[in-house]
Amino acid sequence: MIKFLLMVNKQGQTRLSKYYEQVELGKRAALEADMVRGCLARRKEECSFVEYKDYKLVYRQYAALFIVVGITENENELSIYELVHNFVEVLDKYFSRVSELDVSFTSKNYILGIIDQTWL
Repeated sequence: MIKFLLMVNKQGQTRLSKYYEQVELGKRAALEADMVRGCLARRKEECSFVEYKDYKLVYRQYAALFIVVGITENENELSIYELVHNFVEVLDKYFSRVSELDVSFTSKNYILGIIDQTWL
């Protein structure tokens, strides 16, 4: 099961987040910072799946934008990896080349709606 989705730039700034379970706002910032540091520190040759506390993290990099998805232990990492790619293809069709600026300046509710329609 998908627990959350983060879209983060190379500097580690969260550009968009969507949580599918309740997480206190105070804990979100620390959780996101810790997870993103772990993903950004990895080399390109390393696997895009990381175990982090109670989650498995699946991430993909598209130019300066990282998409990180937190999933439960019993979820299939490869299917989530492919789902992220399909989601980015949907964004590419809408923006004609998705970038960090598109995510930052477009209505976050619109992008979150695309996430929900694509993933449900």
